[in-house]
Amino acid sequence: MLGKSIALGQFIPIESPIHRLDPRVKILVSAIFIIVLFIVKEWLSFLFIGSFIIFLTLTARIPISYIGKSLKPILFLLAFTLILQVFFTPGDYIWEYGFLHVSKEGLNRGLFIIVRLCLLILCTALLTLTTSPVELTDGLESLLSPFKKWGFPAHELAMMMTIAIRFIPTLMEEADRIIKAQQARGADFETGSLIQRAKNLIPLLVPLFINSFKRADELAIAMESRCYRGGIGRTRLRVLILRTADILFLSSTCIFITIVVFLSVFIW
Repeated sequence: MLGKSIALGQFIPIESPIHRLDPRVKILVSAIFIIVLFIVKEWLSFLFIGSFIIFLTLTARIPISYIGKSLKPILFLLAFTLILQVFFTPGDYIWEYGFLHVSKEGLNRGLFIIVRLCLLILCTALLTLTTSPVELTDGLESLLSPFKKWGFPAHELAMMMTIAIRFIPTLMEEADRIIKAQQARGADFETGSLIQRAKNLIPLLVPLFINSFKRADELAIAMESRCYRGGIGRTRLRVLILRTADILFLSSTCIFITIVVFLSVFIW
């Protein structure tokens, strides 16, 4: 199943130190990692950040196989990015054939971008794998609540983002079922020209969009029948409270990131 092969949006309810952390802390740490990944420009920085993410994954008792699952949906994007960088970046050419040129600078830049994208996906996947949708919504709303005084819809935005992330594997499972049903009726999605293969996707996209709108309508009816009126007057079963472990984790992560950025900017 395609949905089960995608880690982003799924939640693994197991007991681990990472699962017990405050969702606000995990969201902040993920945001810090994403920002830092665009700041550092050294391979050693990526090595340290990647090692730290793998350490967190093992601490969270997440199966290593989920690392590959989280990267599977972007394999085409990674390959396409590498091809563009390798063949269209000028520099010191190491291979030439006709109009095709492979430069050392293009190969280095392509691999650098691929590693950056992989670390971004792994960081985001680790957040969703260790945080339930309810906790993710509460954490996002709590972090955005200071902006409510300027009319910012913190609760609505947090709810929309969480629902969008949560329905990624659901939509992929739906697409997988439709593909198998169409293939059983003789549909071919793998052969023919690029234009023909695009036309063959129409029997897949139409029912997928219809089912998506149907799911959205059912979700809206379910929320309305439960008298959902947004964040006004809403109480929570679990109140978010920062514990000592949360503060220590956030502090240690900030210290680690500060050291990596300092070494990347001034030393390496």
